[in-house]
Amino acid sequence: MSKNTKSERDLTDRKFYPAEMEAGFAVSDPTITPQTQHPAYRLAFQDSDFLLREELRPIRFQLELMKPEMVLEEARVGSTLVMYGSARIPAPEDAEKVIAAAKDGTDAEKSIARNLAEKSKYYAEAYKLARIAGEKAVIEEGKRQFVVCSGGGPSIMEAANRGASDAGAESIGLNIVLPHEQAPNAYVTPYLALNFHYFALRKMHFLIRARAVAVFPGGFGTFDEFFELLTLIQTGKMKPIPILLFGKDFWNRVVNFEAIADEGTISPEDLDLITWCETAEDGWQAIQDFYELDTSGKAAS
Repeated sequence: MSKNTKSERDLTDRKFYPAEMEAGFAVSDPTITPQTQHPAYRLAFQDSDFLLREELRPIRFQLELMKPEMVLEEARVGSTLVMYGSARIPAPEDAEKVIAAAKDGTDAEKSIARNLAEKSKYYAEAYKLARIAGEKAVIEEGKRQFVVCSGGGPSIMEAANRGASDAGAESIGLNIVLPHEQAPNAYVTPYLALNFHYFALRKMHFLIRARAVAVFPGGFGTFDEFFELLTLIQTGKMKPIPILLFGKDFWNRVVNFEAIADEGTISPEDLDLITWCETAEDGWQAIQDFYELDTSGKAAS
């Protein structure tokens, strides 16, 4: 009787081959028969047709929850500074181009172009806030804190990732598959560029690690994310965090917060969930004050 190898005698060694190795065995098998060529014979975890079946939606939910969680945990991301905002506001250097592109349009189109160009200041503030967070490089318990996280797209999202990148910091982009063409902006750290099918799972990952959220002028997507955050904190499902709302003129023109309170459908104190900001310095100061950080970004002892 032959002696067992050292690995076979090892009490802590795994006795089953890992899935990756098993998959390799399956690929290397040269046997070609009607049975091995049929889709039913594929390993379940390698069978995309099977994984995309309607009945597998709960499994896809699990995968879309687990993969980003594992990526961010392995990257030692302890907390995030999430930044929401429009995908249409131009960078300051592109503001005049937006106006010029509408010069032959209708009066309404010219007005919209001017409005968007005027909001380029928020691109600049988003950039500066992300750069401040990146430069502070807060570390606690061996994990990175206030890592900039955006939706990974253009405009305000680009400004967030760009600011972090220019500070020499990594940043996260949570993209989502849409019917029209879209891709991560060039400033998202490649291994932290995550892509989602489900809006619900994407929004969950925005907030799982969020320790502050900066909200800039935006459209339906920004409204959705902003009001869901307010609801979670208002109802006690989530502990309070700084909600930094940039652009008081914009927000008070498109949402009458005081009227909602006057109508009695929210309490007046619910408005205290919002911290109004106009500059990146305002935003970072609010974060510092909330968490009692010193000027270097460390928690006060």
